[in-house]
Amino acid sequence: MAVDEWLLSVARRPVLRVYAWEGTWGSIGYFGSLESAKRSLPGLDWVRRWTGGGTVDHRDDWTYTLVVPAGHGWCGLRGAESYQVIHAALVDALQGEGIDACLAGPDGQTGSALCFQNPVGHDVVDAAGVKLAGAGQRRTRAGLLHQGSVAARLDSVKSSGRARGLANRLADGWSEVRCEPDEALIEALVSARYGSSAWTDGRRGASAVTPVAAG
Repeated sequence: MAVDEWLLSVARRPVLRVYAWEGTWGSIGYFGSLESAKRSLPGLDWVRRWTGGGTVDHRDDWTYTLVVPAGHGWCGLRGAESYQVIHAALVDALQGEGIDACLAGPDGQTGSALCFQNPVGHDVVDAAGVKLAGAGQRRTRAGLLHQGSVAARLDSVKSSGRARGLANRLADGWSEVRCEPDEALIEALVSARYGSSAWTDGRRGASAVTPVAAG
């Protein structure tokens, strides 16, 4: 979570980040209830995202982040529009793997706080309407942060293949780069936000920091 926020502060072009979780982690959206998440999925360690969305079990998912800096065309789209554009690319990538995926209608909603029991507008679902992927977004002056999850974990080879497939559908050209976050800023964000019990519990009065773009 801290690396994603750092990327939003420093990125000068769109960045797709794919990563795996170590341990038994779940995440809740910015406005989500920690107590509700604990009741639904007991025994997990929890982190609160900076983005919205529901409760996600990261023990068995494929997680990605898309950072779009201010000035890029997608930042001019409304929330639902950018969500649809990104998920349309994801649907195409999943179909390329032979997965029966499509976009949910704009008004889908079950009312469940659990992300994968709650297809909302423009989520990714299968032919039976079962949710395959969802995401949360946050917009700041720095740009757009889109944090997404696809059901079912992949091994490293298949994960890399999916990442490349998604990148091909999001951009005409791209390159792989090594991500080397500023350790001091990451530690500050973890201490003040993502590693703070006050933040995780939803007590917004907790201290918070915003990393400053380098250079």
